[in-house]
Amino acid sequence: MSLKMGKTFDRCYNIRVPFLSGFYDIGVFFNKKSTFLLFSVNSSIKSDEAHGIKVNMFKNLESSKFCETFLQLHNYRKNTLDILNQFKSIKPEYFQDISFIFNETVTLSKIEVEEGRFLFDCLNIYGFTLNAYINEFVFILTERQNIVKKLGRKIVRTSGIQIATSQALHILNDFYIDSKSGKVGLEEKQPVEKIIRLEDVEED
Repeated sequence: MSLKMGKTFDRCYNIRVPFLSGFYDIGVFFNKKSTFLLFSVNSSIKSDEAHGIKVNMFKNLESSKFCETFLQLHNYRKNTLDILNQFKSIKPEYFQDISFIFNETVTLSKIEVEEGRFLFDCLNIYGFTLNAYINEFVFILTERQNIVKKLGRKIVRTSGIQIATSQALHILNDFYIDSKSGKVGLEEKQPVEKIIRLEDVEED
């Protein structure tokens, strides 16, 4: 059965991601005049393997355990920029635990917002996997950079889709819990300043 998107979407970018013994075809539907986007997901995975696989979509990346644990996200607002949850980098302490599986940019247009100043209207797509479960976990982060030419403003919004087996979700949860306990540990290890009162200092 075909997916009917209506006039809200006028662009689609398709990605094929290997998973277990098959693959997932993921479509990113978006509009060239807005930041709104939506995913479609189709799989070739056999029914016996598909049991236990979970697909989650995130409009708010702050609700994703993967993003909270492994990624640094960027928020910024001023007159010409409105950025929410833009991917900045992988946290240095997790360089050995996750990897990029792709990093792609679709440029829709180059817009001159003022003389000599250009902005790119584009879609950035980042794919990540857990190194311990390379063929059982994928997180796709889609960043839509839309330019409102009349205002000379760039608006950035990011969504995500996660596909994982139950085993991969278990280790993701373990990483998440460990990252939380690590933060608590750091807070507890903060040095306590010692207060010295003048009356406690012995005179020579």
